[in-house]
Amino acid sequence: MASSDTAALPETTPTGESRLALVRRARRIDRVLADTYPQARAELDFTTPLELLVATVLSAQTTDVRVNATTPALFARYPDAAAYAAADPEELEEILRPLGFFRAKAKAVMGLGKALAERFGGEVPGRLADLVTLPGVGRKTANVVLGNAFGVPGITVDTHFGRLARRLGFTAEEDPVKVEHAVGELFPRKDWVMLSHHLVWHGRRVCHAKRPACGACPVARWCPSSGTGEQDPVAAAALVRTSGPR
Repeated sequence: MASSDTAALPETTPTGESRLALVRRARRIDRVLADTYPQARAELDFTTPLELLVATVLSAQTTDVRVNATTPALFARYPDAAAYAAADPEELEEILRPLGFFRAKAKAVMGLGKALAERFGGEVPGRLADLVTLPGVGRKTANVVLGNAFGVPGITVDTHFGRLARRLGFTAEEDPVKVEHAVGELFPRKDWVMLSHHLVWHGRRVCHAKRPACGACPVARWCPSSGTGEQDPVAAAALVRTSGPR
């Protein structure tokens, strides 16, 4: 993936603007979102790479709030990869029951613990090529862990990021990997992790999937999709969430 070299961008852009104009607009939007969400961060609670990896795997098809309510007991009971590998399935399932799909999730984290113990000495690897070989770990999960636990630049393309990247006209791609590469071309590598947080926070709080709060959006003036959501400032403000449950 390239970084800030605009010559690497395709000749055409989703909005018909020049490559340079797209780069400038995208970076302006990110700066405004950075000012809007100075506290933006990963919303899963963790203290170690293993905790973040497990929490991210568990966050599928549930909310970060629910994961954060469940993981204190989980992390206390299973402090390392070997503990997950040797877990009693029924005991682990009971802890994970509030998350839904608890049997599948118990199986997933046990498999994850076993793979880490057998292949990586019980440690979470700090390379994307290694992380994606782990069961249940794709590029999205790997980039979450690399960016937030290891400080390795990466773009996390979840449903919010993909939706905003298209609405903002950064890319027209639908495939997450293609979105990751296309958006990465617009920003320096050093900005990728925080860019991911900014777009995800904005997607959870303002730029909702079904009814975006365009009239209360701090980047509406630079957004080619700003006319698709609620325009009235008062009605739009009522749609804004103060936290991101998902």
